[in-house]
Amino acid sequence: MGDEEIIRRRLLFDGEGTGDERRLNVLLKNFLTWCNSTDSVEETRAQYARMMAQIAQCEFAATKSLRCCEMNSAEQQHYDELYNQIEEGIVSAKKDIEATKKELQEARQIRRNKMEYDALAAIIQTQPDRKTNQDKLALLRQELEASEAECQKLEMKLEQRRKQFHLLISTIQGLQHLLADDETT
Repeated sequence: MGDEEIIRRRLLFDGEGTGDERRLNVLLKNFLTWCNSTDSVEETRAQYARMMAQIAQCEFAATKSLRCCEMNSAEQQHYDELYNQIEEGIVSAKKDIEATKKELQEARQIRRNKMEYDALAAIIQTQPDRKTNQDKLALLRQELEASEAECQKLEMKLEQRRKQFHLLISTIQGLQHLLADDETT
């Protein structure tokens, strides 16, 4: 095995880098030494107590790793929920933005219409109102009727003058004939 393979295996056995493999190796050596030991009872009990402390440390490290794993899973679930909430918020915000854009377009159209209405109203305000126009129209009709009556009167007078002039001309011609007849006689 190469150095890389050994390091890779140690990292895999060591797990989270807490030194569990080393503790287990030391515990195994101590256990084998304790089993093969010919020491006194007090030393054996002291070795036994050390081994129990090492076992407790290993159990504590395993429990700690388990709790960390559970905590990480809970946090992962929490983050997934937050992610889903944020995604829902984004979708909702996009819908709100679209609705607001539509409202903005409608408001712009309404504003344009109001501006056109105001411009038309200003033009209309410059024109006289209907009553004034009707009064002027009635006055003009009266003037027109008066003018037509005057015109008829003048035409009748003109016709009368024509007749009178025609009569005068006829009378003059009759007199000229009489004079011409008197002179010839």
